[in-house]
Amino acid sequence: AGGSNFYTTDSLKMSSAFDQTESAFQKQGKVIVNGAQGKKIAGYGKKGSRYVKNIGLSFKVPKAAIEGKYVDKKCPFTGNVSIRGRIIKGLVISTKMKRTIIVRRDYLQYVKKYRRYEKRHKNIPAHISPAFVAKEGDVVTIGQCRPLSKTVRFNVLDVEEATNTTTSVKKQFRMF
Repeated sequence: AGGSNFYTTDSLKMSSAFDQTESAFQKQGKVIVNGAQGKKIAGYGKKGSRYVKNIGLSFKVPKAAIEGKYVDKKCPFTGNVSIRGRIIKGLVISTKMKRTIIVRRDYLQYVKKYRRYEKRHKNIPAHISPAFVAKEGDVVTIGQCRPLSKTVRFNVLDVEEATNTTTSVKKQFRMF
C-alpha cells in the first residue's frame, strides 16, 4: 500500500558501490560483494573491496583502475586478461565503439625489385578500459592478449595525449 520505492536501502548501497550500466549485475569475480568481509586480495584498493593487479612489463597501474568503481572483465588491470606477445604503439583513429578503439599502425615494407621501401598500414581494433580516456590523434600503447571478441586481440596499456590536432588523423603516416 505505502511501498512506492521498489529498491530497499541495502540494494541502493550495493548499487552505489559499482557502476551498474548494463542490464545484468556487474561484479568483479574475485571480490565478495555482499557476503562476509572478504580477505584482502591485492595491495591496491580499500579493504579488499576491489581487485587490481600489476600487469608487469614496467606499465604502471592507472589511478582510475585503483580508485575507480567500474567493472570491466576485459581490463588487464581489474579483469581476467593477461598481456602476452606483442607490444605495439599506434595512433587512435576512431573511438566510436563502446570500450573499443581503432589503432592505426604504420610501417615500411621493403620491395626487393626496386630496392626501396613502401608505406603500409594496418588498423587494429583494441579494447580500452574505462580507466583510460583516448581521443582521435592520441598515441596509445597496446598489448596482445587472448581473443576478446571476433576481431579484438589487443588491450590498451597506456595513452599519450596528442600534441598537435591541426592535421587530419585518418590518413596521416607516423612511425613510432
